[in-house]
Amino acid sequence: MLPLRTTDNNCGAYSLAEEHRADLAPIADRTVRALCAENPDLLVFPHSIDACRDGSGDSPIFTLRDDSLTTRNTMGFVGRNATQLTISSRFARDDSHDYFLHYMLQRVFAINIFDFDRTSGPENIWDFLPCMLPHYLKRACAQGLYKTYRRTEHNDAGVRGTIDVARHLRTNMPFSGRIACTTREYSHDNILTQLVRHTIEHIASRPGGLSILSSDSATRDAVSLFRSATQPSYDPRARRKVIAANLRPVSHPYFTEYRPLQAICLKILHHEGLTFGRHDDRIYGLLFDGAWLWEEYLNTILNRDFIHPENRTGRHRRLLFENFQPIYPDFISRREPATVGDAKYIPLERQSYAESSERATSIYYKTITYMYRFRSTRGLLLFPHPETHFEAEYRIKETDGILRKIGLAIPRHAPDFAAFRDTMSANERSFLASIDAARQATNS
Repeated sequence: MLPLRTTDNNCGAYSLAEEHRADLAPIADRTVRALCAENPDLLVFPHSIDACRDGSGDSPIFTLRDDSLTTRNTMGFVGRNATQLTISSRFARDDSHDYFLHYMLQRVFAINIFDFDRTSGPENIWDFLPCMLPHYLKRACAQGLYKTYRRTEHNDAGVRGTIDVARHLRTNMPFSGRIACTTREYSHDNILTQLVRHTIEHIASRPGGLSILSSDSATRDAVSLFRSATQPSYDPRARRKVIAANLRPVSHPYFTEYRPLQAICLKILHHEGLTFGRHDDRIYGLLFDGAWLWEEYLNTILNRDFIHPENRTGRHRRLLFENFQPIYPDFISRREPATVGDAKYIPLERQSYAESSERATSIYYKTITYMYRFRSTRGLLLFPHPETHFEAEYRIKETDGILRKIGLAIPRHAPDFAAFRDTMSANERSFLASIDAARQATNS
């Protein structure tokens, strides 16, 4: 396998060698939505493409013009045949220490990894999948334990369901008092809950797996629930059969959270086959939408003072017009007068983003629309900035409205993850102080 490495938002600064173009050309310029629909070995977070921010689901992972490969907000790795492209965050110290990506993953998915530097390499991003299981396990359990119809064969004196005449004649002649019959009834012990059970036991057998499965009381309860539901028929030797039976994505109008749970379970159980030895033109990989991840990370530090509407669940939905057009601003202050915030993962400090009218449409106008809707005179554009804190103010002509860019400083040269984490904590405090100062200015 030939590993290639670049960063997100590289502005076309990566030159792709000719021998790799044939493998990566089928991925280039195709939307994430289309690639995920056609390639089950490609896992993208968030699992719901519609939850991707800033239209990332309908954007390509990268574009390819001659030998120039241009990335956007996506991070992780993607490959085809013997060629694999790793896309690190643009704040990575080097190829082996993408601390910022892993820091955001830890915060968003409540992952606790103590010896982080041993798992910080780009290829070892797979090590995060077992740690992310509790997040999806708890979301699924909040909807209840998945149940579906299950066909069960009986052969005893109690007649129930449908009598299986052919099987009865084959097994019970001469007549011995037993009747062969078949029942079809709802059961919590089914092929999907069996998949979750196999994944739980797989993680439990790994070093550190037990701590992942007991990280909090909700996770422990979920693990116990699945073990109890599948105990009568769980067979460790049936793992391949269970995986094969789950290759078709589950579709249920109520148990919607089980589809991403099914996907992550499948990847955990056989990810080795996705990263090594591919020679069959399949597209595989593990990718994160940087815009979505950045927004969810910001929510972990802003949730005390800001509401975070969710378009996937409809939580905190607002309307733009009197009776229609739902809108979901990234952040709305809990206290009046309102301040609206827009999370931007793009390198907003670059001058080209301020001068391009096309980019201005997506960067500035949406936030100004939200300001008008919520009668706010303060809008915030929140983005990651390399090394130093960044602030810039833009007054909207002939109005009282002000747009303020605030960049959270991201260290790029931390010697280890512990130092990176400590620096980030200090930078977050400065970031919050700037946001609070901007909000206080609304009252003056």
